[in-house]
Amino acid sequence: MMDLMWLCALLLGAVLGYYISTLRRRIFFPSSKYVAESSENKKTRSKEPLEIEKLTDSRKRFKMVLVARNDLKMGKGKIAAQCSHATLGLYKKLLRRAPKALNRWENCAQPKVVVKIESEEEMLALRERAKSLKLPTHITIDAGKTQIAPDSRTVMAILGMLSMIPQSSLKIKNRWRRVI
Repeated sequence: MMDLMWLCALLLGAVLGYYISTLRRRIFFPSSKYVAESSENKKTRSKEPLEIEKLTDSRKRFKMVLVARNDLKMGKGKIAAQCSHATLGLYKKLLRRAPKALNRWENCAQPKVVVKIESEEEMLALRERAKSLKLPTHITIDAGKTQIAPDSRTVMAILGMLSMIPQSSLKIKNRWRRVI
């Protein structure tokens, strides 16, 4: 009788554990079908693959450049947080629209360089230059809860092949300075 009770308790525990783990996966890791449906509702998201996806067949290495605005006078911690937001924003974009390029960058040890630029106008000009080279970008816009004004463009992330993102190819070599 006692063995039967232990067996029932063990089975009940296994079933309950399975149910909880399944429920946790549904809450924290929704299925790809759910993610696809939710992204379809957002009109701003394009499903076209990015041009950089075509470059993944080459053996060239990819890197990410994070461009922080110097005129905002952000502290080092703020710059680090904004760079994290920019990296994650570009990562999400690449995950949806250029997964091969993202995989290529990850296989290259995810190289990143952080530089600074003097103004928002220069950042927007750089974004246009990157777009003309068909490089994916993401600009982080701050909520303005701590050091800087709300809706400020703080950091831009750019991904491309090492040969495509040298400072000289973007024609602002003299203005770039390493931040961290």
